[in-house]
Amino acid sequence: MDSKIVTREALLRIRQSLKNQQKTVVFTNGCFDILHAGHVAYLEDARALGDALIVGLNSDASVQRLKGPTRPINTELNRARVIAGLQAVDYVCIFDEDTPITLIQTIQPDIHTKGGDYSPTTLPEYEIIKDYGGKVEIIPFRPGLSSSSVIATIHARGPQ
Repeated sequence: MDSKIVTREALLRIRQSLKNQQKTVVFTNGCFDILHAGHVAYLEDARALGDALIVGLNSDASVQRLKGPTRPINTELNRARVIAGLQAVDYVCIFDEDTPITLIQTIQPDIHTKGGDYSPTTLPEYEIIKDYGGKVEIIPFRPGLSSSSVIATIHARGPQ
């Protein structure tokens, strides 16, 4: 499982090898702080679009900047281990930036996926992907399955 968690440098070599094999590489990214069934379904749908799925995982510092001082709930290494344990995921790479633009520029995946609350042209990374000839796919959300709803349920139930 830990062999699926790779550095950016290792990921570049892996990507080149997959390209040489004419494999379709799918990339997605996110915080994946509290993994739930919606995440699993999303990652399975993303993986079904190609031959290998790479997940860019926001670092702890990045999650805190994006989600606020009470997040992440799980550390980046714990989140990476959980994501790497999923059958649909081939590789996980932690990145510290707030967007995956630099990582996408480095590996140039064939397909970049995002969840249903986005549209391709509003993604900060859209122009980069378009420029190198990649494709953006939006995967619809499963209703009622989100980290926010899980956290809200935990807060609503309070201590047991």
